[in-house]
Amino acid sequence: MRQIEPYIPTHPGEVIKDEIEYRGITQRALAEEIGVSYRVLNETLCGKRPLTTEIAMLIATALDLDVEPLLDMQMRYNIITAKRNGTFARRLAAIRRVAAVL
Repeated sequence: MRQIEPYIPTHPGEVIKDEIEYRGITQRALAEEIGVSYRVLNETLCGKRPLTTEIAMLIATALDLDVEPLLDMQMRYNIITAKRNGTFARRLAAIRRVAAVL
């Protein structure tokens, strides 16, 4: 069964950003609390960097969240983004053609 893909995939950083804003926590305060630079946290929350396992675990611990849904969201975001990358899609198509001959 195929899963429906959103038109615009949601980066987990957007969800975390909304959560900390709702709680009244600044990005600087969270970055200091979890021991990462403000720049790394900000770029992650703005979707410019992927949410790594380590950062996800730090944030989840600080906010008392489950880490797995955040990492699942990052994986889905990565897959959708890769599928929509034209160069990568052509590469996959070439591999499929070769594999069909084998």
